Amino acid sequence: MSGKSKGERRTGLLNGFAAYGMWGLVPLFWPLLKPAGAVEILAHRMVWSLVFVAVALVYVRRWAWAGELLRQPRRLALVAVAAAVITVNWGVYIWAVNSGHVVEASLGYFINPLVTIAMGVLLLKERLRPVQWAAVGIGLAAVIVLTVGYGQPPWISLTLAFSFATYGLVKKKVNLGGIESLAAETAIQFLPAVGYLLWLTSRGDSTFTTEGPGHGALLAATGVVTALPLVCFGAAAIRVPLSTLGLLQYLAPVFQFLLGVAYFHEAMPVERWAGFALVWGALCLLTFDAWRAARETRRRLVEAPRVEVAPSAPVDA
Repeated sequence: MSGKSKGERRTGLLNGFAAYGMWGLVPLFWPLLKPAGAVEILAHRMVWSLVFVAVALVYVRRWAWAGELLRQPRRLALVAVAAAVITVNWGVYIWAVNSGHVVEASLGYFINPLVTIAMGVLLLKERLRPVQWAAVGIGLAAVIVLTVGYGQPPWISLTLAFSFATYGLVKKKVNLGGIESLAAETAIQFLPAVGYLLWLTSRGDSTFTTEGPGHGALLAATGVVTALPLVCFGAAAIRVPLSTLGLLQYLAPVFQFLLGVAYFHEAMPVERWAGFALVWGALCLLTFDAWRAARETRRRLVEAPRVEVAPSAPVDA
């Protein structure tokens, strides 16, 4: 591997750690925005995210995609669906963190890969390998155990997992870059969000201007908190293999889980530990299966018959 490619890989890994690290530590940020409620925080996140990405796109002069998107109604409709689904995801996550459900929120992102696989089978008619079926079965068993432990299904976890899996599925069909996709989605969210904030202000319930400039600055910072990890993720995605990103993605829920237990001191009865252990076991199976499949693919490529071509001149090693 050349020095340049090693440097690129190192840069990609650093950006990957930064992206998933920020996503993992974000539960520390949302409580700082109190006394603003979850819906007000969500609306500010939509508005300021658009402002941030618009400035970034102006800086890099990347606008051609917008005109192409506007001329494709089907893709535009899919972007609207993505915007609606991620609105649900963001809103539930903010409410969960500020209501003392950080551990349950982290479970949603542990379950997410299993939900994505299940959706692939149900919606895209994908065929699973036996190990993947086993992982999905263990994940279902985990949900049952957690339902018994909570006394009801873990709705926060399931909502976050299904909404994010749906979001990923729709984004795959839209096929837009990370920053461009966020810009399109927040452009759709912008008017409803501004309308809600104006209505809140007219009622005297807005905290943006009544809680001091520091609070207002923190609400505006929701745009940076949303977009910056996405920028780092984009930088990682083009420099490191998908298998590496697949492993890095578990950093975020691990950090969230540890924060919920060690920092926010949320309760972890035996049933909850058992449910999490089952989920982690399922994820270990998935990781092992993905590693084995990737290794087999590499082996086949190496063993594939090569076409011999007579060299026209000596080539330096």
